[in-house]
Amino acid sequence: MANCNTENSSTITLLKKLFNSPDLEIFMESNESEMTTLPFHAFLSGICTEKGEIPEHIIRRSAIDRTYGHQLFNGTRRPSRDKVLQLAIGLELNFDETQKLLQVAQKSSLYPKIKRDAAIIHCIRNKKEINETQAVLQALGLTPLSRENQ
Repeated sequence: MANCNTENSSTITLLKKLFNSPDLEIFMESNESEMTTLPFHAFLSGICTEKGEIPEHIIRRSAIDRTYGHQLFNGTRRPSRDKVLQLAIGLELNFDETQKLLQVAQKSSLYPKIKRDAAIIHCIRNKKEINETQAVLQALGLTPLSRENQ
């Protein structure tokens, strides 16, 4: 995956340019190349390639229905936030990589002030598998990551 520090610095630079730009259209035109991101399925496939994994293994480790999982990988379906989190766990991503995956999927980041998110962050940080993560959420009386195709 791309270096998160480099990405953060380019995002900060872009934000400064936006704040200092008197004309939004000119800003958009002159910074268009910096504002594009890969489609979720392409980004996801790139992570698999980087890790030397095949989608089938990730789908299984994520506890996502096989057909639905392949639809996520080929771009015919868009994942819910929970599905993105399940994929992050199946991919064994760290916290920063998980936040990036959520961002590319256009889903809200994990936020530690939300109990459920704090529990998920803890599980990701401690490299828990999906079943262990579900057990932690259930033990705390929190909603488990969805197992539906949404």
